[in-house]
Amino acid sequence: MKRSWLLFVVVLCLSWDPRYTRADTANFDPTRVEDDIGKMAEGGRTDAEVVGREEEAIKIDSLSVSQLKEIRDKAEKQVFQAEVARMMKLIINSLYRNKEVFLRELISNASDALDKIRLLSLTNPDALKALQELSIRIMADKENNVLHITDTGIGMTKEDLVKNLGTIAKSGTAEFLQKVNDGEGSKDLNDLIGQFGVGFYSAFLVADRVAVASKNNDDDVQHVWESNASEFTVADDPRGNTLKRGTTVSLYMKDEAKDFLEHDTLKKLIEKYSQFINFNIYLWSSKTVTEEVPEEEPEPKDTTEAPSTDEDDEAKVEEEKEAPKMKKVEKTIWDWDLINSAKPIWTRKEKDVADEEYNEFYKAVTRDSQNPLARTHFTAEGELTFKSLLFVPVKQPQDSFNKYGQRTDHIKLYVRRVFITDDFQDMLPNYLSFLRGVVDSDDLPLNVSRENLQQHKLLKVIKKKLVRKALEMFRKISEEDFAKFWKEYSTNIKLGVIEDSANRSRLAKLLRFPSSIDASADKLVSLSDYVQRMKEKQSAIYYIAGGSMDEVKKSPFVERLLKRGYEVLFLTEAVDEYAISSLTEFEGKKFQNVAKEGLSIDENKEIREALEKEFEPLTKWLTETALKDKISKAIISERLVETPMALVASQFGWTGNMERIVSAQTHMKENDPQRQFYMSQKKTLEVNPRHPLIKELLRRVDDSPSDEMAKYFTEMMFDSATLRSGFQLSDNARFATNIEKMLRNMLGVSEEAQVDAEPEEAELPQVSKEDQEEDIESEEPHDEL
Repeated sequence: MKRSWLLFVVVLCLSWDPRYTRADTANFDPTRVEDDIGKMAEGGRTDAEVVGREEEAIKIDSLSVSQLKEIRDKAEKQVFQAEVARMMKLIINSLYRNKEVFLRELISNASDALDKIRLLSLTNPDALKALQELSIRIMADKENNVLHITDTGIGMTKEDLVKNLGTIAKSGTAEFLQKVNDGEGSKDLNDLIGQFGVGFYSAFLVADRVAVASKNNDDDVQHVWESNASEFTVADDPRGNTLKRGTTVSLYMKDEAKDFLEHDTLKKLIEKYSQFINFNIYLWSSKTVTEEVPEEEPEPKDTTEAPSTDEDDEAKVEEEKEAPKMKKVEKTIWDWDLINSAKPIWTRKEKDVADEEYNEFYKAVTRDSQNPLARTHFTAEGELTFKSLLFVPVKQPQDSFNKYGQRTDHIKLYVRRVFITDDFQDMLPNYLSFLRGVVDSDDLPLNVSRENLQQHKLLKVIKKKLVRKALEMFRKISEEDFAKFWKEYSTNIKLGVIEDSANRSRLAKLLRFPSSIDASADKLVSLSDYVQRMKEKQSAIYYIAGGSMDEVKKSPFVERLLKRGYEVLFLTEAVDEYAISSLTEFEGKKFQNVAKEGLSIDENKEIREALEKEFEPLTKWLTETALKDKISKAIISERLVETPMALVASQFGWTGNMERIVSAQTHMKENDPQRQFYMSQKKTLEVNPRHPLIKELLRRVDDSPSDEMAKYFTEMMFDSATLRSGFQLSDNARFATNIEKMLRNMLGVSEEAQVDAEPEEAELPQVSKEDQEEDIESEEPHDEL
């Protein structure tokens, strides 16, 4: 009897349930309902729980036609405040570029309403008496083209509905905050999002008509607010107090917005915009399960049976004891699915969050399969207060530098845990675009122009603090992990040195380079390490840039430095020389490119002056006669040991390495003014006074300044020095001709000896057409494989 009564109640309830009142109505089967109840009970749910769940689904179902008619007959029709009417036109026609933000706005409003009742319950325990649960539930009624968003928040009285939804001057939040005591809950007041402010009207982006049912503890009656965007009505809800407390917003969707009723679409939007709302967000969802059920027994045949014996009776009892045959059937089960399972761990204190929680959060946000290489979790205070959690991935995407400077979606901006955007051009500088994470601010406004929020001046403050915290995080990475970090992100840091003048000194502390102390590519030193090892009277940090380790180690510019025991940094990547050139000094020490003028090794001045006087005829002859159109001047070198001469760039000119890099750039044109200016600059020729070739050249110049052989040797040595110094030859053909001349002299071949002339066509032996045909016929065919 009890089960039959329960079945009757549930059947009545299910006549209102979306699962049985739509496509299944024609095939409604009470037996199926009873089976469902039995299965649920077997799965651990009692009959009372089943009925309770069905009643819960009914609460947010649409109003029936008769109920809507009753509301409209009894409703008080009102017009919107003029400002509201204009605002709705603005919203519907142009304000929101992306219509999907309506769900973000309504969930934010629901979250705010829940915050209000939660805070009120701190001082008034009876505030939650009607309903203890604090949650948001979303249900799509595809059959009737309606979307319902229900919260168990503070709800609204009839007066609140008119005031909050019919005017724009007040959203209800300001008045509410005045009523709440600055007691236990005062710390959470800033977390309120803004109950039914302008964002509510974004519902009309996707809906022709909006109905709001709401119940407040201070009002005995549940009311319904309804509007078609031109006027609104308010009436008592004919269903009675179905909500107990809270609000249901029902959107009657436009035809072009029906996609927002799809389960997958709703789930993605909730995860995108509202994943970290403090309260649980449930979505009414279905899933197909496979169950085993007994096969139906055939109906007994109407036959006359012969009198049975005791043996027959025993056999029948045995047959009855056998287990019934089972079959597998698929069933569709509907239930509430929790969507925002990931909680905003950045709102907690760092000491309260375990490493595993950080790693799981990182993987959930970035879809990365590996744990992050480093992280920083902080709260910034001062002009702007915000919380942030930043991660460094182990690997950088391979196409990162192909997209350098483009918009990224790696930093997600939240305002009071509501997702705003990840489409930023300038949240972080380009060189830090590899960082992943979230920023959550309580001070940024949540207003109608959220799409333009990234232009807000406070974002500049956020950017500045994010960069400082990121650089501090890099500096604290362990030595072992920093090697991995540098291998992956060294180019980013070097680009930062070039681009970010405000943080250049901080970035310089992160730089690592190979050096002459240990010239292996894997052994890197920091600038701080270099400065600590500098010689007592060393005034500059020495470095040489080139295309490879072999090139820089064998460069003529480092010969004397290495012989004297000075440490030299080896820069072998294209961006290195740009980066170091951007630094004026480090810890009070200037940088000296040893391929440029200005290098001074403390030698005996008397010896140097004597050498300069001795070789003055040669240096003067090179400058004014032999190479007057090719060099700016010739001087005695301090840096050469084994090499006879080298070309040195001016202090502000391009080295050979830089010329090669610039020339290789695809966008650099031959007639580019900057390129022409630097490429046309003459270099300084340094000669090694201790080299035998230079001594011989001095002797020849002393004997006869017009010696042609001396000029020839000088040209050969100059071209060789140009190449060894990393520069390009201006006349490759002349260099090749000189090499050939030198080889002729070495091999004893006369310079006048000519290349044999090719025979004229008339002198070639002629073959007749008949002879060609005979040759072809005489050829044996190749063996086929």
